[in-house]
Amino acid sequence: MLIDAAFPLVLGSGSPRRREIISALGLPFTVLAADIDESRLTGEAPLAYLERIVAAKLSAVRARLGDAPHAAILVADTSVVIDGDVLGKPLDVADAARLFGRIVGRAHSVYTRYAVGLAGEEGAQVARTLETHVHVRAATQAEIEAYAATGEGLDKAGAYAAQGIGTFFIERLVGSYSNVIGLPACELLADLRALGLVGAVSFRPLQAPV
Repeated sequence: MLIDAAFPLVLGSGSPRRREIISALGLPFTVLAADIDESRLTGEAPLAYLERIVAAKLSAVRARLGDAPHAAILVADTSVVIDGDVLGKPLDVADAARLFGRIVGRAHSVYTRYAVGLAGEEGAQVARTLETHVHVRAATQAEIEAYAATGEGLDKAGAYAAQGIGTFFIERLVGSYSNVIGLPACELLADLRALGLVGAVSFRPLQAPV
């Protein structure tokens, strides 16, 4: 079934970055954010955590949708990992400075896992995890604190935004750039096509969501 106005894609995420990426495809979609407990279990490995959370998001969105017409559900989650630790969203500006201070002058991994579930089917028909290596330049404590004070990273894992002011700190990326901001666009489009959900696309310019 092709995604269209009568049977849209359901994006199970409130992330404005993911909404922006899907909007650029010109596909009809609605947003129905998953409401689940995203706490990490004691000793849970980063990739196992992503797999569990994404599966839980898909189930939660499917349950909320009920019989509402749709072609498919898309859910995703992103983790910033360094030294085997998952860096979550900061509690405040001071915590943002602490978290960002852990990754400056080093490389870390950003993992995004997404899953696509077809209407009328159980589970996910596609589930994929991608890794991008991000190399962040060395920075002074004053720079770290000044960046944290902008508030840009307060709602982001790892306390930085690659698509914002944080770009002044990123030396290079190895892997998908859009994976770092929350959704690997190239791989996602290929999977939507393979599932028969997308034919021709009407690309739209990327614009910051309001």
